[in-house]
Amino acid sequence: MRLAVLVVQLALWASWAAAFYPFTPVWLKEKEEVRALGEARRNVNGLHASGFSLEIEKKAGYTSTSPSERAAQDAARLSTKYEERHPAKTAPDGALEKRANQYQVMEAAGSGKPMTAGIDQDGTDYSYFVKVQLGSKGKQMYMLVDTGAGSSWVMGSSCTVKACQMHNTFGPSDSNTFEANSKDFSISYGSGTVGGKLAADTITLAGVSFKYQFGLASQTSDDFGHFAFDGILGLSMSQGANDNFLKTMAEARKFDKNVFCIALNRASDGTNTGEIKFGSTNPDKYTGDITYTPVSAKDGDWAIPIDDIAYDGKKAQVGGVKSYIDTGTSFIFGPEDMVKKLHSVIPGSQSSDGMTYTVPCDSTKPLTLTFSGVDFMISPKDWISPEATSGKCTSNIYGRDVVKGSWLLGDTFLKNVYTVFDKDQNRIGFANLAGVRSKQSSSGAVTTPIAPTQTSGNSASGSATTFSTGITSRPNGSSQSIKPTQGLGGHETQSTAGTAAGGADKPMETSKSGAAGGNSQLNARLAAVMFIAALLALVA
Repeated sequence: MRLAVLVVQLALWASWAAAFYPFTPVWLKEKEEVRALGEARRNVNGLHASGFSLEIEKKAGYTSTSPSERAAQDAARLSTKYEERHPAKTAPDGALEKRANQYQVMEAAGSGKPMTAGIDQDGTDYSYFVKVQLGSKGKQMYMLVDTGAGSSWVMGSSCTVKACQMHNTFGPSDSNTFEANSKDFSISYGSGTVGGKLAADTITLAGVSFKYQFGLASQTSDDFGHFAFDGILGLSMSQGANDNFLKTMAEARKFDKNVFCIALNRASDGTNTGEIKFGSTNPDKYTGDITYTPVSAKDGDWAIPIDDIAYDGKKAQVGGVKSYIDTGTSFIFGPEDMVKKLHSVIPGSQSSDGMTYTVPCDSTKPLTLTFSGVDFMISPKDWISPEATSGKCTSNIYGRDVVKGSWLLGDTFLKNVYTVFDKDQNRIGFANLAGVRSKQSSSGAVTTPIAPTQTSGNSASGSATTFSTGITSRPNGSSQSIKPTQGLGGHETQSTAGTAAGGADKPMETSKSGAAGGNSQLNARLAAVMFIAALLALVA
């Protein structure tokens, strides 16, 4: 009996390893609950003491994981998204431990600007999402803001898996204008898949409504139970499993310009003022000029060349390659050799595996990223993790070749800049966030803002929030502490759409996500498991 149980456990371990591409950093077990949760509590207590107030809404579950573990899970979702286009490197092996869940939402304050929606977050800076309204009855759904995905989907009312039971769902009974579709859709992630049928209905975001086709998931992998959002809003220019959101919005002619601009909030800064604005910039959110760089990817990804990265004025010579600008990714990933060169200019940095680097916790210097000759800073609040019980801190710049030879810049960077995604002119712009100073070079780069415009009839902000007089609990009993969550890299590896009877058509999108390459090491591991199981069977 014990032998049978052992064989089953080995088989389950093997399948789980294949799904997540396991990785265990050296300090993974070092009381991450005490450290990460303690940091969140200190942030909240400090804000409360200074009179700050926000509304916390309980959504789903949380996972008490360390920054390095979240980064490993990030990479596991991200690199498979790229690996067919850009084969990735092998990662170290190990095991990731799943824990129980409980989620909360740090809601954004509405700016009152037209064609603008607040960007909510999970209170830990690991995932950012907007409220959308679907159908004639305006069913509210949280959707991840994901500039790295071309597909959009929400959890459907017919979905009965654990993850769907923890979220809002949408279906025919929620709208009188719901249009079913016989076509299947399927999106692969590094940790599983999302699948179901395509559907069409009215979507309302930032006070603007139009008809949109999206995926209605009838099954999702369990890891989506770890995140507060009910689906993903794909804001890439690439074609996914359903109609491209940006293309559909452009065809609806709701805006004079096909641009959208994003400001992400850092939870520890206080009131969540994050927002996404369509059609024009919001001058209140940035200072100085906007520096634009042409998009270099021809496949619809928001990718631009990066000049270099520096620490304390010391350039690492890691530029001249593409950098993918991805709001759906929590951290920063780069090729191992480039990440090593970057950390070589950071005094006291060390790594035992080439992926994760420890850095002195008293490092106070920002990192500098240069685009089109202009420098933009990453605060040490973002590129350095909270202190571990060992007294060490971890860099949030990870050596994982998610996109072969390229950088993947997620929220660790994007919290520090105002970002303009300009579809009309195929470019990305950065500006200093209002209240944030950033050293600029004298290269003479031409920088121009997009003049604010307004289309008549579109004025409502999509997600204004009324703040309470303190940190309050919703009726469902959320606590005052903002609990740590998994890191995010929620992007599709491959997306397909086809008829229900005929199966999926050829893949329509290969983008940034998933299990970071390294099939040879994983296959060897699985073979070892099978050998042990067979040996035990013979002994029995």
